[in-house]
Amino acid sequence: MSAPPPTGPLVTRDTIAAGLRLLGVETGETLLVHSSLSSLGWVNGGAVAVVQGLLDALGPSGTLVVPAQTGDQSDPAVWGNPPVPREWWDRIRATMPPYDPLITPARGVGVIPETVRTWPGALRSAHPQTSFAALGPRAREITEGHAADCRLGERSPLARLEELGARVLLLGAGYDSCTAFHLAEYRIPAPRVRVGRPAPGGGWESVTEVSITSDRFDELGHDYERDRPVVRGTVGAADARLFPVADAVAYAERWLPLHRPRETDFPHPAA
Repeated sequence: MSAPPPTGPLVTRDTIAAGLRLLGVETGETLLVHSSLSSLGWVNGGAVAVVQGLLDALGPSGTLVVPAQTGDQSDPAVWGNPPVPREWWDRIRATMPPYDPLITPARGVGVIPETVRTWPGALRSAHPQTSFAALGPRAREITEGHAADCRLGERSPLARLEELGARVLLLGAGYDSCTAFHLAEYRIPAPRVRVGRPAPGGGWESVTEVSITSDRFDELGHDYERDRPVVRGTVGAADARLFPVADAVAYAERWLPLHRPRETDFPHPAA
């Protein structure tokens, strides 16, 4: 039996660009995009058309930024989706290829960020687990200096995006994927963890880091949208939201200690 035809809507590069402009995306701005390709409808050209539409809306003076995370560059002892047998752990640690910003694929963030990562001229930050990829005149400024012991804090692209007045675009994605909220975790009391990963020159290393979690980010986003101006609309079939990085971080700095306080006197496991 043949598959039923798609129900649409039919989405193209041009309709994406037009929808983004109607939402309020401005030529020349810097945009941190969290996205879901499937939420948009039937996209002619798939992720390539989406990236082209984003670049069209931003223009040659704008900069597109996406998370290019690699959560599998981590200790197999904490893997849960899926877990691996305990007897494999040592061998996995000994043989895991180290992070290479040019060839290590993004994982768990969708096909659109991976398309940006491999786009001609894209730059990628150096953190082996929480990198960002960027296209545009401010790409180097944003991606440079991502410290190996600062996943999403003051020495990460998130802080550069805040300084530059960037905005977040949630394109079919929810607030639980909003990485900007993590920057607030570095500015409030938070536990520290030991984070394991393959070392750049071979072998295994671990660093002490702020413990980050997106737990309750959906509730945080709900309250943020209730209390602060968030531009809402649709692009294709996708719900879209547009708001400043700096405003979201400042709100999260106030919200998290009240609604999600965390113990800080003992270590927690982390991926």
